[in-house]
Formats: sequence, C-alpha cells, structure tokens
Amino acid sequence: MENNKLTLEMLLNYIHTKDVPALRSVFENFEEIDVAELCDKIENPADLLFIFRTVKSDYTAELFAYLTSSQQEKLINLFTDKQLIELIKNSYTDDIVDFLIDMPANLVSRVLNVSDTTIRSDINRLLNYKEGTAGSIMTTEFVLLQDNMTVNDALSTIRKIGREKETISTNFIVDLKRNLVGIVSIDDLIYSEPETKLNAIMHSDFITTNVNSDQEEVAQAFKRYDLNVMPVLNDDRRLIGIVTIDDVMDVIEQETSEDILKMAAISPLEDSYTNSSAFTLAKKSLPWLLILIVLGAFSTIILNRFEHAFQQVVILAAFIPVLMDTGGNAGYQSSALITRGIALNEIEKKDFGHVVFKELRVALLVGLGVGLFAFLWIFIEIATGIIVYENIGAAFSSTWWLEISKIAGLVSLTLFTAVLLSKVIGGSLPLIAIAIKKDPAVMAGPFVTTIVDASSLLLYFLFSNIIFNLY
Repeated sequence: MENNKLTLEMLLNYIHTKDVPALRSVFENFEEIDVAELCDKIENPADLLFIFRTVKSDYTAELFAYLTSSQQEKLINLFTDKQLIELIKNSYTDDIVDFLIDMPANLVSRVLNVSDTTIRSDINRLLNYKEGTAGSIMTTEFVLLQDNMTVNDALSTIRKIGREKETISTNFIVDLKRNLVGIVSIDDLIYSEPETKLNAIMHSDFITTNVNSDQEEVAQAFKRYDLNVMPVLNDDRRLIGIVTIDDVMDVIEQETSEDILKMAAISPLEDSYTNSSAFTLAKKSLPWLLILIVLGAFSTIILNRFEHAFQQVVILAAFIPVLMDTGGNAGYQSSALITRGIALNEIEKKDFGHVVFKELRVALLVGLGVGLFAFLWIFIEIATGIIVYENIGAAFSSTWWLEISKIAGLVSLTLFTAVLLSKVIGGSLPLIAIAIKKDPAVMAGPFVTTIVDASSLLLYFLFSNIIFNLY
C-alpha cells in the first residue's frame, strides 16, 4: 500500500476496477475498524456490496460489525429477495461457488430473513445447507443484542424490532465479531435494573447446534433439554439463525411420516397425499412392490421344491397362511420397536449384542405362548371338523389322536421356531441398517415380512419331512 495509508479514493478505485487481489490485500494490511471508517463514507451501497462478495467472511463479518447503523441499514435493505438472488447470480467473482461459501454469516441471515419459504429453500441449497439439516429449517427472525448494551438499550431494541421477530422470549447476545456469548430471557430484562450491562445478567450456559447438524438430532436435543429455541452456528462459531419449537414440530411430523411410509415400503412423498397425483403415488409404491416380488421368489421356490408334501398330506396347505402371517407379524413387532428405539436415540449400533439377546429372550416367551395356544386351537379345529382332515381314522381312536397331534404339533413347533427366528431377524435388521448407514425404517415392514415368510415356509416343510417321513 502507498505510504502505508489507505484512502477512500484508493478503496473506490479497487472496487470500480474490480481489482479483487488489491481489495483483499487491504484487509491483510489494515485493521477492520480502520477500513470501516472509510466504508462509512461510501455513498453507493452497491460499491460496498462488492467488498462483501469478494473478501473472505473472516474479514467482512468484522467489518459489518464496525459499520455505522445507517450504513448497515442501507446495505441490508439492498439485499432483497429476488434482486439479491439475481445480484448473486450476476456477481463478478473468480468463482461464484467460492463467493457463496465465503459469504459473511450476517449477510446470509439477511438473505434468509427477506425470503419466503420457497426462496429460502433455494438459497439454502445454494449455500450448501443440505436438506434435512439445521440450516434448512432455521429462521433468522430473532432479536440480536450486543454484549456491551444495557438492559434499557436491549428493551428499546426489542420494542423497535421485536414485533417482527419469531420470538422475543429468548434473545441472543453477541460480541463485536458476532460470536454468540450468551442468551437472555425477556423476564430477566424486565426484572433487571435499566443500567445493568447484559454481560452481567446473560446466561453463558446454553445449547447450540451447527448449521450442518441433522434436523433429527436437533429435534432430539429439544426433547432432551426441554428447549423452546436453539441457536444455530456456522463453522466459524458465529450465530446465523435459530431453530424454534414449531420448526421442530414440523421436523417430527416429517420424520414420522417418512418412517411410516418406509415401513410400509413406500418412498416418502414430496407433497401431501391429497395434492399428489395418482401417477406420483403409483411411482412411489411400484418400485418397492417389484423388489418384494423378487424377494418373494424365495417363498415360491420353497413351495415348488416341497410340492410333494402337499400331495401326500394335503392338509398341510391349510396352515401356510397362519404360519406366514404370525411369523411376519412377530418380526414386524420387533423391527418396529427397535426402529422406534433408534429414532429416540435409546438404541445405538454398539447395542447390537444386547438387543439380539433381549429379543431372543422375548422370542422364547412369545414363541412358547404362541406354540402352546396353536397346538390346542388346531387340535380343536380338526377334532370339531372346522378343518376337515379325512385320513385320521375313527373318532377318538388311537390313530385319530395321533394324527391330530402330529398336525397340531407340526404347526405349533413351526410357529415357535418361526417366532424365535423372526423376532431375532426383526430386531437385528434395523441395527444392521444403521451400521451400513441406511435408514432403519427401510428394514421394517414388508422387507422383514418377506424374509420371515420364506424362513417360516422352509422350517414348516423341513419339520413336515421329519414328522410325516415325507420324501
């Protein structure tokens, strides 16, 4: 720099000629507060905008904090929804992507604040706030206070801007670098002396989240810590937004809906059911059904291979539906419970052994209950003629007792083993899903049922071969 002194004329020249390297060197050689004194004299806010879109946010975030409130207001007013998006698109920089990444956090907040839901979503995507993260659900409509303010100043600020904000029950305190240093409730402000400094009454122990945190983790934190609002920080630990309880309620509804659909083997809908066309609904359902048809081929193969069993003992076919339904339902119960536990953060990948052992104990108890009941019920069905079995001899003869007992015993043994197996499978698959970084809900419902159905059939015919000496 000439004579180690920066002038307004030099700064404007760098801006008008788009001399980005020279402009960046300004911030490497001068303190931000000195640059801000010159920026306050710039009459055209569009010239000031060029600094913010070419210089790294490490410098410009501090620059913004040192500007006068008048210049801050002019600059923010320039960043309006569609105009701002067009301005970003037509920005003259080495790389528009680098510009978006380096854009100051406070400018990002203004962009989001003036945008409706659709535009905000588009902006979030441009800024790499991935769908399903804290950044994609946050709002910038909050009260921001400086740590050197008095209680009276803070209340005056709230009276001036609070009506337009998402909440004033909790207010956020930052230093000059926009680092979040504390929070203060409206109650604390009302009951404190007017000249008390905010840094004397603020709470420094608070829960925050990163802009890239998964929205489900944010929802879990709200539940765990009984929160109504949570500040969102960027990677520089600067405050850029907040998540409120109503945002979290939307997340819970969205995540629950997705899990229900996935457990029913339907891809999540982008819109509501009533607003989705028949073609869209079919498109969401069809792929999964086709996959399940392929998986169902295992059951078809098993039935085909053991066709001789039907020919020799026809009554065996009558119990296939109850075997498949009971086994599938048992597996679905376990998978639903484990999926819920994972969603509530009660179960983690490291709990695999504990879960399997617990499900095994549950399965033994349930299987015994199902097996004993099935034996008695099937015996009654055949004995009373509800189910016709012609080859059992005279009523109450030794053959009659033996044949009915063999059928009832076969079905009850298969049910016991199928329940045992299906509950272990149903409990294991969601944990396997998170181990391979997949949604555990995908492993529930029809997917588990299809696997368990094939397993139940195989067990049924293997036991049939043993009990009835089928070949």
